[in-house]
Amino acid sequence: MVALFILLGIFSISLLCLRVFGRYFNYPLAARIALTVMLLFTAMTHFVYTDGMQLMLPNRIPLKKSVVLISGFIEIALAIAIGIPRFRKIAAWSLIAFLIMILPANIWASMMQVDFQKATHLGPGIEYLWFRIPLQLFFIGWTYGCCLSRKSNVL
Repeated sequence: MVALFILLGIFSISLLCLRVFGRYFNYPLAARIALTVMLLFTAMTHFVYTDGMQLMLPNRIPLKKSVVLISGFIEIALAIAIGIPRFRKIAAWSLIAFLIMILPANIWASMMQVDFQKATHLGPGIEYLWFRIPLQLFFIGWTYGCCLSRKSNVL
């Protein structure tokens, strides 16, 4: 939920700043800035809430801590690459694949009632998926719209 607020908040601020300082609205650029900030925020959670994030992975996954930390570094790399025109398309497709790949971890976490911030099994449970799955699809659509669509080639 926080990631969505960051995405939309930074998008609004970026759009306003681009209008004030650039004299025009640049929706794709504002959307990419927001996506970058959101990814950096979510990457940070991998390092701050490592223990809780490990609970999001099934027991059959080895080296859980490494998986959590590596996925945080992947998010940082993708956040940076999205801002570089030369790497934008491959980064966007990689991010879409990443978002699809982590969806099972979110499903598992909800089934196990994981509260990753407190590293407990006292989280919201399965009803969380009613929000999380549409949110994941929204993030995929956002990535496509601001990085891969024909209109995203502005700056």
